[in-house]
Amino acid sequence: MLNRLLSGDYPRSKVLAVILLAVLLGLAFAPFLFPGVKPLSVAAKVLVFVVLVASFDLLLGYTGIVSFAHTMFFGIGAYGIAIATTRLGATWGALAVGVGGALLLSLLLSLAVGLFSLRVRAIFFAMITLAVAAAFQTLASQLSDFTGGEDGLTFKVPELLSPSFEPFEEPFLGVTIDGRLICYYLLFVTAVALVLALLRIVNSPFGRVLQAIRENEFRAEAIGYRVVVYRTTSSVLSALFATLAGCMLALWLRYNGPDTSLSFEIMMDCLLIVVIGGMGTIYGSAIGAVLFLVAQSYLQDLLRLGHEAASSLPWLAALLSPDRWLLWLGVLFVLSVYYFPTGVVGRLRAAAAH
Repeated sequence: MLNRLLSGDYPRSKVLAVILLAVLLGLAFAPFLFPGVKPLSVAAKVLVFVVLVASFDLLLGYTGIVSFAHTMFFGIGAYGIAIATTRLGATWGALAVGVGGALLLSLLLSLAVGLFSLRVRAIFFAMITLAVAAAFQTLASQLSDFTGGEDGLTFKVPELLSPSFEPFEEPFLGVTIDGRLICYYLLFVTAVALVLALLRIVNSPFGRVLQAIRENEFRAEAIGYRVVVYRTTSSVLSALFATLAGCMLALWLRYNGPDTSLSFEIMMDCLLIVVIGGMGTIYGSAIGAVLFLVAQSYLQDLLRLGHEAASSLPWLAALLSPDRWLLWLGVLFVLSVYYFPTGVVGRLRAAAAH
């Protein structure tokens, strides 16, 4: 059963297995282990980014394609939910229409980008995807009748997922059961299902061909594989999973705008998380997302404590100022790349192999 679920791709390291189990259990029981609005929001964002980064890793880590248009599909998913619920109301039918429409648009766009661009060299493909993503972000900002423009769209979700929905009067284990909690667990189940689906894809014969293309495109072509077909299929699958991650984000925030799902910062975050976790390892997306987002969310709080503790040493207090959190995040990233050049997963697997 476990073999079927994990598609035969085991952690291959006891330390990695323990970390993955801790991440899974931590996310599963986050509302009870870390009560409060901020911890729950961070946990929900981790679930969204695990799916988004895993889908990007299918493209970058397994196929060797560098694309800067990944957040475009993420934004399409978020806008699909936002526009559908704004126009059709806070119903499950509207959510289904939003998800279906977003997936269809992502399918057509990724197919077009793949077929037109994947025949060119890697750097030119990266530039084309960057141009397409920038054009889409501009379009989303200008089509204010549909997208709300720069202000974005605030919308309602079905009552079951609304914070005002409270089926029980008494709290459970000290936590009030409401629509927000139900929404979180909907995201959790969806994220687990999508990551398992991606594990299945990368460990299938199709996934093996993608890795062969990544290692040596010309040899794969010589053996008889149609490289353009495989690369385009990988691009489409990656886009569809990113779209679903965007749907998850919109469902949680009940809002979407250009900066929320289409900003270039999200693309950079994806790249950083893939490098930290380990390229070509779906497990790396989970570990990288937890490390990066927890650091991003709580580094300022830690620096504030350090700043107050070092108040007697002005130079140290200035260095530990909460305003310098981006500097320290950059330092942590440089250190992680230096000590874990193949990512956390790659390093742990290599250590277990010796």
